[in-house]
Amino acid sequence: MAKLRYYDASGKAQAPAPKTAGGHTEFLRTGRIDRRRPWLPEQRRYMTHEEVAERTGRRLQAAGETTHKRINGFHASIQFPRMIFHRTLADSPHLGYCHVTAAKAKLNQSREITWAFYFANFFSDLGDETHFFERIQTSYSRMYFAVAIEPDSEDGQIAINRNVRGNGLIFRTQDPTVALKNVLMLGARDEALRRIIRSL
Repeated sequence: MAKLRYYDASGKAQAPAPKTAGGHTEFLRTGRIDRRRPWLPEQRRYMTHEEVAERTGRRLQAAGETTHKRINGFHASIQFPRMIFHRTLADSPHLGYCHVTAAKAKLNQSREITWAFYFANFFSDLGDETHFFERIQTSYSRMYFAVAIEPDSEDGQIAINRNVRGNGLIFRTQDPTVALKNVLMLGARDEALRRIIRSL
């Protein structure tokens, strides 16, 4: 795949207006006024992948802070730790994901598991450890998901607990309201609160 190039579109410099009477001649000949000004390639300021990753990271971090506040603002008895960090994809630094929180919960009265909640600015399938995101679709704006996690015995890092539901995925959605309800359900400790969350 060709390496992506990014340019800064925030301060668009326009080409200088032509000093000749070419526009007037075109109007007299066709009756149309061409209001488009040509872009000259040298007027674009191309950005490095590091600059794009930094800009993407700032947006992910801000969205992670907002998401965490919304989750913890629902009810005083449902409070999750603030564990916000983000990563961008190496070859596509405009794409990235953000870890928001992690906690423990019981799924369907089974043993307690540890889970982590993320969102990404793209939609994809979840793969294995070497290619965590597979079949990335950038046409969708966001993906919210939670996965079961466990410490990796080899190097002490965190790994997906694939014993949970076969692939470790607890939920995945594009809808932020559905994601909020799912996270709150994982944090709700009594049935009365779960009924309130279901009714949202």
